[in-house]
Amino acid sequence: MKLYIKYMACESCKVVVREALKELEFTAIRVELGEIETKETLSDDDKTALNKKIKKAGLEILENKTGLLLEKIKQVMVDYVYHSDEKSLYSFSDLISKELNYSYGYLANFFSEVEATTIEKYIIAMKIERVKELIMLEDSSIKEISYLLHYSSPAHLSNQFKKITGLTPSHFKALKEKRRLTIQEI
Repeated sequence: MKLYIKYMACESCKVVVREALKELEFTAIRVELGEIETKETLSDDDKTALNKKIKKAGLEILENKTGLLLEKIKQVMVDYVYHSDEKSLYSFSDLISKELNYSYGYLANFFSEVEATTIEKYIIAMKIERVKELIMLEDSSIKEISYLLHYSSPAHLSNQFKKITGLTPSHFKALKEKRRLTIQEI
């Protein structure tokens, strides 16, 4: 049986779902980001029990079509921003259309109606959060980050970062260094 899981965006989410399935004595055939498949057909009570277990980690089973499509769109975004190490051969609009087998216009309109923001703004916000994460956790240069996140140039990344956060990436990095020194002095 195939089920879709909302907010399942990282490897630790997969672990949580696998453990919940194991505790409930279900056999997982496949556990992917946003989607699982079990050997057994789950009854409504089984789904409720699974949902109760995974909700502790902020996850939840999706039942309706609107929620499923929205989650699939967000999953493509997460894969694009967090798991796409090489420059994509396709634009994001072509990629999402190909992945979900809908026109980009349909997906963009659907997403805007449901989320009250555009796909473009949502993905920019996601990219900026990823930039912050890379600046805080890794010693990547702005040039490396801009390539990793499919920006046309480091200047484009810097301009977008400043527009969203009010800070330049280098100023944000300097604040990180200040905080690190403060922690070390304790």
